[in-house]
Amino acid sequence: MSVSEYNPSETDGKLKLAIQKSGRLHDDSMKLLKECGIDISNGVNKLKAEASNFPLEVYFLRDDDIPQYVEDGVADIGFVGENVVLEKKKKVDIVEKLGFSKCRLSFAVSKGVHYENASFLEGKKIATSYPVIVQDFLDKEGIKADIHEISGSVEIAPGIGLAEAICDLVSSGSTLFMNGLKEVETILQSQAVLIKNKNLNLEQQQVLDKMLFRIQSVKKAKNNKYVLLNAPNDNLDKIISILPGMKSPTVLPLAEKGWSSVHSVLKESEFWDIIEQLKALDAQGILVVPIEKMII
Repeated sequence: MSVSEYNPSETDGKLKLAIQKSGRLHDDSMKLLKECGIDISNGVNKLKAEASNFPLEVYFLRDDDIPQYVEDGVADIGFVGENVVLEKKKKVDIVEKLGFSKCRLSFAVSKGVHYENASFLEGKKIATSYPVIVQDFLDKEGIKADIHEISGSVEIAPGIGLAEAICDLVSSGSTLFMNGLKEVETILQSQAVLIKNKNLNLEQQQVLDKMLFRIQSVKKAKNNKYVLLNAPNDNLDKIISILPGMKSPTVLPLAEKGWSSVHSVLKESEFWDIIEQLKALDAQGILVVPIEKMII
């Protein structure tokens, strides 16, 4: 059965996807599915929904439970934070990093404490919701410390004398600042990932491959910009040489003699450096257009 022929009343080859039932990761996951052209209608407080145009069923679960559900085969795939996957140590495969819900897992200490390196943690009490990841880090560094696992409000631990350091997820750092703490050591850069059960059948894997193709196309589009510019022919070769494009830039003659229109695709990370070079070569009328999908 091809995806284009999918009938939601059929169940063969259908993928069961677990995502967070609420919160930022839920919102970003639903947005990604929409950008992939997968139509999910989930009503208020519904725990399950079906796609109307793709062989996919979505379960809305607690993020901490998703790796277990995927390992057990209750769900075939899941969108979940990489930090959760590493902490739970379930037997699942990380298939794709999704590029959203980015954060870092870091040690923090009171602002007045002098911290040089990880050896500071030797013999200290550390409060965290991620004891497995923290223990792995300590073992790798040859450090012995006393880990206190707490489920929430980790940042208050030093202030109430429970711990001398914490290890917690950090996004902006504002929560640490408000609690008189400073970030001193990052041990994990995390983002949302797609995980899968290790025992998908062939038909399920084929559907996952189609879904991955869409996800990767959306990601490539977000990481690139479509650029149009007017270039003086005297500098055309130099301008073309710094524009990568998908294969090579498109060049069209303008009505005004001595000028050409150049179309190309730039990576977001290289965008401003290349734009400055283009301006230095007298490129004019530079237009930058977002890309919705990018198929290579």
